[in-house]
Amino acid sequence: MESQQQAQSLINWELAASTAARLAPPGPVLSPAQIGKAVDSLRFSADISVPHVHDITGLEAARDLRDSHVLVVDRASWAKANTQSFAVMLQPALKQMLDSRRGPAMTPAAAAASGAITGSQLGAVLAFLSSKVLGQYDPFAALAPDSKAPPAGRLLLVAPNIISVERELNVDPDDFRLWVCLHEQTHRVQFAAAPWLRTHMLEEIERLSANLIGNVDSIMDRATAAARSLRDRSTGATPGRGAILDLLQNPEEKASLSHLTAVMSLLEGHANVVMDAVDSTLVPSVKTIRQRFNARGKDRGVIEKFIRNILGLDAKMRQYSDGAKFVREVVAVAGMEGLNRVWESADKLPTETEIHDSKLWLERMGL
Repeated sequence: MESQQQAQSLINWELAASTAARLAPPGPVLSPAQIGKAVDSLRFSADISVPHVHDITGLEAARDLRDSHVLVVDRASWAKANTQSFAVMLQPALKQMLDSRRGPAMTPAAAAASGAITGSQLGAVLAFLSSKVLGQYDPFAALAPDSKAPPAGRLLLVAPNIISVERELNVDPDDFRLWVCLHEQTHRVQFAAAPWLRTHMLEEIERLSANLIGNVDSIMDRATAAARSLRDRSTGATPGRGAILDLLQNPEEKASLSHLTAVMSLLEGHANVVMDAVDSTLVPSVKTIRQRFNARGKDRGVIEKFIRNILGLDAKMRQYSDGAKFVREVVAVAGMEGLNRVWESADKLPTETEIHDSKLWLERMGL
């Protein structure tokens, strides 16, 4: 227990949350009545989207999702929730790093200073992300100490960001909110359909994060790599997975990253296919929403592109398109029932190679 507490002290999670809350950009200005109406609208969209996810995916887990909660939050609350989840995900890696240290043990003062630095850095990252994320399913919340989250976690809908984007795109708010909720509720259904998935992902995250913590020494290393990647993009070179991730060197690190990339591509691609499977009878302006939403990235400035590349967010966007292509190709051959075999066990998950060549996965599954 003492070693776990020492490991957690390496990152000041409370400082990370307060830093993110302080640095997060202000959201749209709304009156209390508008805020209440928006919250009710998002809750309604979240509720009615679940039966549609069931109709599209055929996953029986969508019939009853009472093991997790849906929360409508602001940017600061989203950031705080993520510090709790990161604490769960990074706990084993931090303990491993502490146990592997050579020389005299870190003094409480040194641990506090280190925790403050890393907490501030994490808070700055979360502040940036807090204005970008529309929604997030968090399956790890229930594992945090003293957590009040239900066993399967919680779905967070970030109200100010959803409202900002729907205004920016000039699309129907009700249509856009339902469209977003279809994607996010699909993630909730995925983990309900595959209860083993949370533990599997934690094990893989532990393996990868231990390597990252052991080999990435400073934020400047990441910034330098990001600048190099941006320069390569400007000269027409093929971009990598993202600056942080490009720092991985040994085969074990690359294998861990490859597997997590495949899993995330599947999860994000599957959710995207579901959200786009609705027709105009359910979301009348779905085609307009998708077209305008996809076009948003073209207007990003140099600074935002730089930060996104440090964080590997462009790599995440490729996961959406790669995973969606895989899902569509599998469904075209084996139907949604065939695709649903991925939720049976970890050995049914596609590899990164299979994500890019669905025929390989279909052959392995005998479909």
